[in-house]
Amino acid sequence: MPISWHDEGKVRLIDQTRLPLEEVWLELDDYRNVVAAIKEMRIRGAPAIGIAGAYAVSLAALEIDIAGVEDLMPRLEIAAQEIRNARPTAVNLEWAVRRMLDVAQKAGSPSDLIEEAKRIQDEDEEANHRIGRFGAELIPYDSAILTHCNTGALATGGYGTALGIIRTAWSDGRLSGVFATETRPLLQGARLTAWELAQANISATLIPDSAAGQLLRLGRAQAVIVGADRIAANGDTANKIGTYSLAVLARENGVPFYVAAPTSTIDLSLSSGDSIPIEERPAEEVTHIAGVRIASEGIGVLNIAFDVTPHSYITAIITEAGVVREPYCDGLRKILEAPNG
Repeated sequence: MPISWHDEGKVRLIDQTRLPLEEVWLELDDYRNVVAAIKEMRIRGAPAIGIAGAYAVSLAALEIDIAGVEDLMPRLEIAAQEIRNARPTAVNLEWAVRRMLDVAQKAGSPSDLIEEAKRIQDEDEEANHRIGRFGAELIPYDSAILTHCNTGALATGGYGTALGIIRTAWSDGRLSGVFATETRPLLQGARLTAWELAQANISATLIPDSAAGQLLRLGRAQAVIVGADRIAANGDTANKIGTYSLAVLARENGVPFYVAAPTSTIDLSLSSGDSIPIEERPAEEVTHIAGVRIASEGIGVLNIAFDVTPHSYITAIITEAGVVREPYCDGLRKILEAPNG
């Protein structure tokens, strides 16, 4: 579990920028420090930053309560805006903050907000297990899976979305192995996914991002499974940069391409992926590795953190409420409108 609430009023999270060489845990008692941790990707992954945002709202409420301010909402809404702006692409952060504000308007007690944040985390972990079960049933026996970025326990409430499917399929005896891309420029695949797969004793192979096309052409992987940070109403998905390239390569080579995400990632307010805000991150993430410059001084850098995969390249979207296929406009709306959606 990458993040948890401590009763003494602290959020405890593992610093993912230090993995896999060091396991360093941070204890944060100020919502501003949680915001900084999100921005600096000390915690990352759409569901995980949603949970972090919920806990940050709880910390803000405690701070306001201790200050003796009678009217909670005006100051809490200011803090909430700062929290939701920490990273723009993943809709889970905005979703979690909005849910916390709804509770604050009805209850107004920091203890109620803390319980709601814990509930958001518990619900996410339960959703991950359901995603794992739905997705595993799509995987033929003796398959190898190609995955991108990190979508495991580190990126979620504690089990994983795309990596949760891989974990469940491996437990079922369906998989022969897993291929994980290194995922440049921050190497979430090499640093985080490889670490999680090794800890789970799942047979896995790390490949350079640029090797994915050849891997698929040779028939070495029978499916590609990735996560998502936001899913538009038509099924277009935003995910870590490089996902769109994998989708095109999968289509060219006749390999199914699956997206795994909780329903909290679906944003029906956006008609297509063209409207998804795409984060651009600092140049140093490309020009440096572990603080060491690898690129020439003065070179221009475009560090786009996410890309959008058009729905036409996606075989199915796997959620905790079920598997959705074309037409996505109808399917995504139906699962959100269902009683457990």
